[in-house]
Amino acid sequence: MWVVPRATSITVLRPCCVRHQRRGTFYFCITREKWEELTMAFQKPTGTQDLLPGTVEKWQYVEEKARDLCRRFNYREIRTPIFEQTSLFERGVGETTDIVEKEMYTFEDKGGRSMTLRPEGTAGVVRSYVENKLYGEPDVSKLYYIGPMFRYERPQAGRQRQFHQFGIEAFGATDPAIDAEVISLGYQFCIELGLKGVKVEVNSVGNAAVRAAYREKLLGFLLPMKESLCKDCQSRIERNPMRVLDCKTDQEKFVNAPSILDSLDEECSTHFEQVKKYLDEMGVDYSVNPRLVRGLDYYTLTAFEYKAQGIGAIDTVGGGGRYNGLVGEVGGPDQPGIGLGIGLERIQLILESQGVEVPAVKPLDVYLVALGESAEQEITKQLFKLRQAGFSAERDYLGRKMKAQMKSADRMQARYTAILGDDELARGEIALKSMENGEQKTVKLSELADELK
Repeated sequence: MWVVPRATSITVLRPCCVRHQRRGTFYFCITREKWEELTMAFQKPTGTQDLLPGTVEKWQYVEEKARDLCRRFNYREIRTPIFEQTSLFERGVGETTDIVEKEMYTFEDKGGRSMTLRPEGTAGVVRSYVENKLYGEPDVSKLYYIGPMFRYERPQAGRQRQFHQFGIEAFGATDPAIDAEVISLGYQFCIELGLKGVKVEVNSVGNAAVRAAYREKLLGFLLPMKESLCKDCQSRIERNPMRVLDCKTDQEKFVNAPSILDSLDEECSTHFEQVKKYLDEMGVDYSVNPRLVRGLDYYTLTAFEYKAQGIGAIDTVGGGGRYNGLVGEVGGPDQPGIGLGIGLERIQLILESQGVEVPAVKPLDVYLVALGESAEQEITKQLFKLRQAGFSAERDYLGRKMKAQMKSADRMQARYTAILGDDELARGEIALKSMENGEQKTVKLSELADELK
């Protein structure tokens, strides 16, 4: 128990009937845990962040760039729930992945159902594609999403427990050209944002038959070194040996691992060669990484990652691949698919580290200054009319003097200030001042919007 003065502004548990002999002040007892709870200031959860005005505009710029690019590539937006049934991710993402084994935020709802905050975007989009029978559309379904994802992992630069992804998915086509289109869209997104040193690593993970044959070769390579590998790799060797190659701890031990490219059959090899040919023709800067398998179990054939300079050892911005069996895995018809996901926290980190200029706060069009009671009434009306006309406009609400109001206009980067006194109001006029060059002129109140245009 802790002893605290009665005057302390807290809710107490019970009186302890102890009197301070010197001052005669009553004290109360509370537990240490209760004291910390009552006096602690609320803070954001670990691994999350507040995006404040001045910063959020940079995020809006990146998101607008993604939306514009998707419009040009003819991808339509889809919005799916932030939480889904846990079994969707167990089946879709893969039970041997780090995401499912260690990182999911899973809870039981009041109906006793196991639910999980989405750790990635593809599984939910595939579920929606199947449930809403989008496979019945005559054309390829091309979708995109932007939103928060959740993984319980150690927070670090560019990696949060609540993070944001921009992703696209294309369903219904096996043509290698759609693989190249998806890869090029993500690449172009990075280029148009102004990122430097952007490269794409590509690989083919084959089909089920190819992976079965490759699995035996890989086991022959991994089993002799099993005891020297990390615990995660040891547990995965038998269940899913390809996932071992994705380990960040023991990468140097896999330099001489057999390449899956040597196990590709003719169909898979032809598909991969065609994807590379399209990328060459598009001018995408890429290289082949035969150990690239990605961290999700649903990939088939094409797999890829985007790399960029400026975020240290973890230089992956995003990635994706083809998942020809996933739609059927979640209960739909056998439809092919391919997609990508890009982490927006990492994009922001690279933009900052590379010194890329990103538009932040947009200037205010006009700041209205009122001098006098009658002018105050008129300014409120004029402010609303200007906003109706499409202008960004503001006024003072703190009763400040004109000098303070002009400083406020300057802080908001207002292009113009419109100053109205009671005398100007009687004449039906208002003073309009350019904050760039200081020029000022008088215009009719009824023509203020036209003058600003």
